[in-house]
Amino acid sequence: MILASAPPSNLILSVLAAAAYAWPAVRTTHVNERAARIWVVLAWLLHGAVLSITLLGERPYFGFAPAMSVTAWLVAAVYAVESQIFPQLPTRWTLCVVGAAAVMVAFFFPGSPMPATASAWLALHLAFGVACYGLFGIAVVHAWFLTRAETRIRNAEDPHSGLPLLTLERLTYRFVAAGFVLLSATLLAGLLFGEVLYGYGHAWHWDHKTVFSVLAWLTFCVLLIGRAAFGWRGKRAVNVLYIGSGLLLLAYVGSRFVMEIILGRTP
Repeated sequence: MILASAPPSNLILSVLAAAAYAWPAVRTTHVNERAARIWVVLAWLLHGAVLSITLLGERPYFGFAPAMSVTAWLVAAVYAVESQIFPQLPTRWTLCVVGAAAVMVAFFFPGSPMPATASAWLALHLAFGVACYGLFGIAVVHAWFLTRAETRIRNAEDPHSGLPLLTLERLTYRFVAAGFVLLSATLLAGLLFGEVLYGYGHAWHWDHKTVFSVLAWLTFCVLLIGRAAFGWRGKRAVNVLYIGSGLLLLAYVGSRFVMEIILGRTP
């Protein structure tokens, strides 16, 4: 449900951020690449302001929708930086639509207050987890670019309409490796310091979130070993990346969605 105590500024900023994301997507044929990038940067700044109100307020809230919102914000941030370094990257309207949807869904479903018994270190633990989501989200976006580039080459289309294939591949799996490190750190912290982070009675246990997180970790581990030891590339590696990312999405976002929306419970 919408927070009854949500300040009007949260609604105003959410609407403005969603509109700024949506504008270049709606006006695809009327907005050039330079203008579209400006709109994305503006949307990203407004989006960041919304997140600061939700996550850094007097009583922070968190749940499946804020996690998706932060992930979309991180993906937009990296993409905005990359588009300056690699101008060949076109502005992807799908990312704009996802950003607009993430902002509004997070407003309507802000999650639940963070537990009062939680440690001050919990914010850092969650930051690691969300950053991990963001890195794998960015890797998935690059993997999609990679698949599109391979399709262009097979169809003998213009090979210079985007980043070189090897550059895309290198970027994709660098993000995978960075995400794997953060995921490992997040799982290790939950295993060793569960009660310290979340309070008494919240030690490590094998619930849905934990099972899917460990399965995702194993999948990414197999992917990185397969690339390093057996030279996995192309469709096989991308499919393993998609599977691992899907499992990771089910781990926190999926379990919280079921708890908050389907079962109507506060975790």
